[in-house]
Amino acid sequence: MERASDGARGRRSATPAMAGVRGLALAAHRFDRAEKISELVDATAALAHELLGAQSIAVSRIEQDTCRTLSVYPPLAEDVAIGSGTGPTRVTVRSADRPALRVLIREHSSWVAHAPDGSGADWGDPVECEALRASGHVTGLASPIIVNGHVWGQILATRDVGQPLFEADDVAAAEVVAALTAGALARVDLDEQVRHLVADDPLTGLGNRRVADHAAEIALMSDLEMCVVMCDVDGLKRVNDEFGHDAGDDLLRAVADVLRRAQDQLPGTTTARLGGDEFCLVTIGLSRDEVKRTLARTIRKYPLANGAALSWGVASTADGRPEHARTLFRRADAAQYQAKRRRARAVHAEASSASAAAVTVDKLVAAGVGAILNAQSGLVPRLCALAAAATGAMGGAAWSVLRDAEDGGVVAVARGGMPSDDPGQVRTLAVASEPWVVEVETTAPEEGSAPFADALLLLLDLAVQGAS
Repeated sequence: MERASDGARGRRSATPAMAGVRGLALAAHRFDRAEKISELVDATAALAHELLGAQSIAVSRIEQDTCRTLSVYPPLAEDVAIGSGTGPTRVTVRSADRPALRVLIREHSSWVAHAPDGSGADWGDPVECEALRASGHVTGLASPIIVNGHVWGQILATRDVGQPLFEADDVAAAEVVAALTAGALARVDLDEQVRHLVADDPLTGLGNRRVADHAAEIALMSDLEMCVVMCDVDGLKRVNDEFGHDAGDDLLRAVADVLRRAQDQLPGTTTARLGGDEFCLVTIGLSRDEVKRTLARTIRKYPLANGAALSWGVASTADGRPEHARTLFRRADAAQYQAKRRRARAVHAEASSASAAAVTVDKLVAAGVGAILNAQSGLVPRLCALAAAATGAMGGAAWSVLRDAEDGGVVAVARGGMPSDDPGQVRTLAVASEPWVVEVETTAPEEGSAPFADALLLLLDLAVQGAS
C-alpha cells in the first residue's frame, strides 16, 4: 500500500458522528434495523460513503463468479445516463474479464488501484485502472463481504480528481464495514438461504424447475407475448467420459453463464436448469424473433469448450395461448429436438463428406497406378490412360493431355470422354510436369481439391519417369 500512501495528499477526516467506536456502534444499530437485504445493502453503501469519504460507493452481489450491482450511493438521479462517469452504475461484470475481481473472490482479499492522470503513473491492476479512467475516477478500492467463509459480495469505493488516493487505513475501514455487513447478512439472509436451497440449482446458481414453472404460469396470466426456450447440451456425456466429471460440471456452469448473458439482454427473463443437461428461459413481453436473435447471437459469441454445443428451440404464445404453461414447454422441447436432429445430420454429413473425399483420393491413386502399369508402352498412351482413370475416379467425364508448344502456348495431344450434361456440377483440375499437362474433370469442391491435385501430380510424375 506504500504507493497509495505516497500519492495521498492531505488525509480527509471521517464525519464526526461516524468517527471511532461510537460511529461503528451507530452503524451496527443501523444494520440491526434492516429487515431486508435491499435495506441492508443500502445502509452499507451509505455507511461506506461516510466512513471512506468516497465520491461514490457500489455494493454488489457475487454469484458464480458474476458480480451484480445492488446498491449505489449517492443514488443515481433519474436523468443520469448509465455509464456517464458520475459514479458506479448498476452493471454486471464477470471475473473472467476482471483479474482483480477474480483475486478478490479466490483469495478473499481487498484491492486498490489508482489512475491519477495520463502520465503512466497508474498503480494496481491495469484493467481496474482503465475502468477508473473510463468512469472519470482516479482511485478505487474494493473489499469482499464474506459470509460463512464464502464471498457474498463486495464494496467498491471510488474518488475523483482533487481527492486523496485510497491507502491502507481506507482498506481497513472498508473491511470493517464489510465485516459488519456480513454479520447482518447472516441474520437477514437466512430466509434467502432457505429460498436458495429450495429454488436454486446448486451447481450453476440458476433457478430450478420449480422457479421456471412458476415464472411461466405468471407470464401466461398476462396478455403479453411469452416465450419458452428449451436448451440441451450436446456433448456433455463425451466431455464427462473424455475429460472427467469436473470438466462436465465446468461445462454446465459455462452454459449457465452463456444463458445469463442472454438473459441480461432480455429484460424480465427467468433462466433455469431443469436437470441434467436441460436448461430453459422464460420470457415475457418480448417477441419470438427478438428472443431467437438474441440467443443465437450470444451462443455464437461465447462458444463452449471441448467441442460441446447448445441445441435449442422456442415456443411462443403468438402461435396460440394454451391453457397450461406445460404445453409451451412441450412445444419448445419438440423444437429443440428438431434442432438437435438437424445438428446431428449436419455433423454426420460433414464427416461423410470428409470420409468420401479421403476414399476418392485413395481411389484416384489406385486407379491411376493401375492405368499406368497396364497402359501400352510409350509416354502418351500412359498419360492418356492416367487421365481417363483419374477422371473416372474423381466423378468427371472429359479429360485432356496437353504439351507445351515452342511459341509458349500448349497443344492438345489427346482428348477423351464426353462433356458433362451439367457443367455447373464439374470443374477442371490441371497439373503439369514440363512439358506435359493433364486436365481432368472432377466434382470435388474447389476448397477441398489440394489432396487430389497432389495425388494427380504424383501420378503424372510417375508416368513420365516410368516411360523415360
